[in-house]
Amino acid sequence: MENLKITSFQGYLFWEKIDQNLQNIALRLSGIREKTDLIILPEMFNTGFTMNASELAEPMGGKTMQWMHKIAKQYDCVVTGSLIIAEKGKYYNRLIWMLPEGTCNYYDKRHLFALGKEHHTYTAGTKKLIVELKGWKICPMICYDLRFPVWMRNVKETYDLLLIVANWPERRALHWRTLIPARAVENQAYVIGVNRVGHDGNEVYHSGDSTCIDPNGNVVYYKRDEEDVYTFTIVADEIQKTRRAMPFLKDADEFTLL
Repeated sequence: MENLKITSFQGYLFWEKIDQNLQNIALRLSGIREKTDLIILPEMFNTGFTMNASELAEPMGGKTMQWMHKIAKQYDCVVTGSLIIAEKGKYYNRLIWMLPEGTCNYYDKRHLFALGKEHHTYTAGTKKLIVELKGWKICPMICYDLRFPVWMRNVKETYDLLLIVANWPERRALHWRTLIPARAVENQAYVIGVNRVGHDGNEVYHSGDSTCIDPNGNVVYYKRDEEDVYTFTIVADEIQKTRRAMPFLKDADEFTLL
């Protein structure tokens, strides 16, 4: 494992305006002044968290994925975030893990936000995604997944970095700021949460609170209430030192999800 450079985009999302969001994000990313390994965008970064899937869904390989490939190639790094994908008559809140050469992996959000009726529009995923980057095992997930620690448990499908892309509202920001450090400490992994800011089309305010927490619960990065493109480093030795000094994961319970 090598140290990893991460760029977090905490941005305002224009409600259901794909082209405007892609243009704005590209403009904001143009301020990156150092080499990065990974750019992380929020949940539904091209539309905001909308149930209007019939109008806004794209196929795999569509406009937004082509844009992701362009950005990944331009910055020679991985780009990730979720968008609405239509596939075989169903809609998915799908995280894309786009590599510079144009190949990708994906993760479909498992826990659909019933309070917002997400489960009436989208189909839940059933499989975790573990990807590798510079020796790191990375597990990307989406927003509401954060509330379900068994799904995120670092036991069988092990990882070093847990990513959460989100449209998490300010009214429950305390939960976000509590659960992310908990996931980091209990899984002895870095956890990065990338959220949006501003009001969405339903007048729900998002305060961002994007953050990176190390395996011991220390804050590496945190930003609230404003757009921010920020590049920081996560340290491979921190994972190894923590797990050697406190080998708690070997005593962890194993779970089987039905």
